[in-house]
Amino acid sequence: MKTLRLYGARLLVTLLLTLVAYNASGSSGSEAGATWTLRVPGVDDFRSVTYGNSLFVAVGEKGAIFTSPNGLSWTQQTSPVRNVLWGVTYGNGIFVAVGQNGTILTSPDGVRWTAQTSGTSKDLHGVTYGNGLFVVVGKDGTILTSRNGATWAKWTSLMSNDVLTGVTYGNGLFVAVGMVGTILTSSDGVNWTKQTSPAGSFFSRVTYGNGTFVAVGVNGT
Repeated sequence: MKTLRLYGARLLVTLLLTLVAYNASGSSGSEAGATWTLRVPGVDDFRSVTYGNSLFVAVGEKGAIFTSPNGLSWTQQTSPVRNVLWGVTYGNGIFVAVGQNGTILTSPDGVRWTAQTSGTSKDLHGVTYGNGLFVVVGKDGTILTSRNGATWAKWTSLMSNDVLTGVTYGNGLFVAVGMVGTILTSSDGVNWTKQTSPAGSFFSRVTYGNGTFVAVGVNGT
């Protein structure tokens, strides 16, 4: 648990930079992403942020949910839970947030949130959307999938009982990562294959872009 909280604290350092990068001219030139502005809308710790339907949504401690149309001004929304929210994504016209004790929340607009039945009490740390499917990962290798964000199927990975901390989708593939260096891949979100990981790795998040998957973690991993 101490290790997991450390991972969360390090992630917080990045997320508190409001995750808004821009250059002075507002163009997409070589300096884009070079200027960062600190925005702290009034929550202890943020854990994740996403963008969809012209809205940024950030989630964190004590069920905190904040929204922003531009990344500069933020509004706190009413949350149906007080559990830590570890991850949030957007897909199929809805936002999905996941967190402590099997928490799953959905929203059509980032403002009105509904608690869903996940079918597990395991902590859920990561969520992504791809190929018409939401995929959630969490403690003890827990993997959940849903087409609509409301009805969830549970697939406990036989490849790892690791705390899975992040998941992404790209190039027709789901990739999940974990605290003991676990890397799992799946083309359908249900059947997973364990991949070889560098020794001593501790992964916290993973993403996809420009033809490459990138996983990051502690100690500069």
